Amino acid sequence: MGKRKVISEDFGNMVLPVANDVLGIAIQMLGNDRVRVKCQDGLTRLCRIRGKMKRRVWIRVGDIVLVSPWDFQSDKRGDIYWRYRRNQAEWLRRKGYLTM
Repeated sequence: MGKRKVISEDFGNMVLPVANDVLGIAIQMLGNDRVRVKCQDGLTRLCRIRGKMKRRVWIRVGDIVLVSPWDFQSDKRGDIYWRYRRNQAEWLRRKGYLTM
């Protein structure tokens, strides 16, 4: 089997917030691919996990996620389309993107 390589600074395809995207923390798992997220703009949104991510990326309570608010009900609902790993979240904090 051998040992697995540990890659601690893998930021090759990290997505940063642009336009009206907002960072948030998953605070409650609701089932049926829905998550309650406390966003950086002070709002709590009911977000759904994007279809492309459903079975590839597992989101847990406390994870830092990137939320795209919907065009309508933008203050209540949104889509999650990226989950940051622990080292990526620390990088976001150091660079000033994440202020929670």
